[in-house]
Amino acid sequence: MIVDAGDTAWVLGAAALVLFMTPGLALFYGGMVRSKNVLAMMVQNLGAIAIVSVVWAIVAYSLAFGPDAGGGFIGTLRLAGLAHPNAQVPGYHLTVPPLAFAAFQMMFAVITAALLTGTGADRMRFSGFLVFAALWSIVVYAPIAHWVFSPEGWLFKRGVLDFAGGNVVEIDSGASALALAFVLGRRHGWPRDVMAPHSLPLTVVGAGILWFGWFGFNAGSALASGHVAAQAFVSTQLAACTGLLGWILVERWRTGHATTLGAASGVVAGLVAITPACGYVNSMAALLIGFLGGVTGVLAVSAKFRFGYDDALDVVGVHGACGVVGTLLLGVLAMHGAGAHLLGEQALAVIVTIAWAFTLTYAVAWLVERSVGLRVPRQVEIEGLDTVVHAESAYDFGNVRATRMG
Repeated sequence: MIVDAGDTAWVLGAAALVLFMTPGLALFYGGMVRSKNVLAMMVQNLGAIAIVSVVWAIVAYSLAFGPDAGGGFIGTLRLAGLAHPNAQVPGYHLTVPPLAFAAFQMMFAVITAALLTGTGADRMRFSGFLVFAALWSIVVYAPIAHWVFSPEGWLFKRGVLDFAGGNVVEIDSGASALALAFVLGRRHGWPRDVMAPHSLPLTVVGAGILWFGWFGFNAGSALASGHVAAQAFVSTQLAACTGLLGWILVERWRTGHATTLGAASGVVAGLVAITPACGYVNSMAALLIGFLGGVTGVLAVSAKFRFGYDDALDVVGVHGACGVVGTLLLGVLAMHGAGAHLLGEQALAVIVTIAWAFTLTYAVAWLVERSVGLRVPRQVEIEGLDTVVHAESAYDFGNVRATRMG
């Protein structure tokens, strides 16, 4: 194995960018919840970094990228505990140290689990979420990563394309979010009560960090610094921009207003849609995919009101629906191999990812809820998770009032 210093620096830098996305997600989500729950949202995202990283190192990485155990379904435990750190990753011809690859993929697992905090906003128990995230990373995420990302996975062998996680991250998290919403149940008062974002500036800053980190997420998935990484980088930028435009155009048409929250959400929708395709399509296709992602996102988020599931911060509508759009559009817009056959394989991947993620997430969430507990009691939810669970408050309103009176 020949290690290229430039490629190694690129992949390690990209891994750091992807890690930075999770604090960005904490801000993005934190601004969208009510002020009494902002710290709870943030610490859940920090907790996801810790618990998923540990689980990844101990077992999940090996299940995802270890030698295939048979049938392309799951890896063996040969790489458990990050054993054999200098051995080539099965099926890959890397120009970076295998440990750098493991670190890069670790950050993918972290952000995917962290996305699910948005569904459980305002009502999810911190300790229960940590247990859930650990189990979910092993039971749900690792098998799908093996199927799609590992060259020994059964979907990879069928020719399914997923450059940076359309199936593994986006559709997986969207389907998982739907199952988690069903197990947790609705927030008290939803949808009757207005539960508006308490700080849109926080959300915009979070969206900016996500946008920044997504260049590592997508361009870093080339695993080398070269032409493919450059195309993925440009595609990511263009899709984010047209995602924003698509969202606010539909929003303006439907309500007469283009909102700040809509603009921030449109950026994320465009980024989600281009994720599976960024290294496989040209720049003009990226413009289209991002725009359709933005349009899909703004329409999909209203589905929860129609069907009655409380996906608090719209993981299903933004990540799930837009991930499906990008994955399927890749089948017809890929620079190489586009056509009916590829579209069929992409559709198969969408179906099996949704089925696996929804079914197993429901089982894991149900188990956690019945054992350690996943939802906080009603009174805790009403008073707010910040003060009751964490004994903290993001904003000291009492001192503000005292200062004004003085």
